[in-house]
Amino acid sequence: MRLALIGYGKMGKAIEEIAVHRGHEVILKIDQPNLHDFTKENLQKADVAIEFTGPHSALENVKKCLEFAVPVVCGSTGWTEHLDEMKKLCAEKLGGFIYSSNYSVGVNIFFEVNKKLAALMAPHKAYEVILEETHHTQKKDAPSGTAITLAEQILEHIKRKKQWVNDLSDNPEDLEIISQRIDPAPGTHSVKYSSAIDNIEIIHTAHNRKGFAGGAVLAAEFLKDRKGFFTMKEVLGL
Repeated sequence: MRLALIGYGKMGKAIEEIAVHRGHEVILKIDQPNLHDFTKENLQKADVAIEFTGPHSALENVKKCLEFAVPVVCGSTGWTEHLDEMKKLCAEKLGGFIYSSNYSVGVNIFFEVNKKLAALMAPHKAYEVILEETHHTQKKDAPSGTAITLAEQILEHIKRKKQWVNDLSDNPEDLEIISQRIDPAPGTHSVKYSSAIDNIEIIHTAHNRKGFAGGAVLAAEFLKDRKGFFTMKEVLGL
């Protein structure tokens, strides 16, 4: 498979290493110094594009891929207020598009555990729930996209919580997300339910970027020759 990497920072390099190891060819690497190479002609030489840049550029990058009829796997977070717009464009262009706030296999299993636990805890109002996430200081958005996904899953089941907030709150309807930026920290997410009697906590800790990068390559392999919008749930068969 021929891949285009849009964003060639630490994640892009980790994706390249795994992709090459799995027998794929990286034919295009786009980053700040060579944005002039991000053309229709160059991009259409790839079977799939993998986009890991940031909230400032992800929307336009995904839009360009879909308009150029190149399937795209996007891992940038902090821009999802425009996700429905890109899903619609994907449908209009008969394109292929995968978005996930986290491509780690472990995190996506963690998402499923989180949903199940929230459903089990919903009737038990004696428990208060809080999320915490810790990442390296170079992470551009807070809370993390993964933390937002976890929070939205909890809000679906625990109806006494109405919205998430990225801080401590005195409002019992707020679901608190506490964000910390500490080096070095690829990413830790925890969900804790606390009562006067006991605590229940689930935690996912990433040791390095290989889990995220490997999942992104799996997603690209899944997306090749497919049309439509998908998530890691479909990629992993969860």
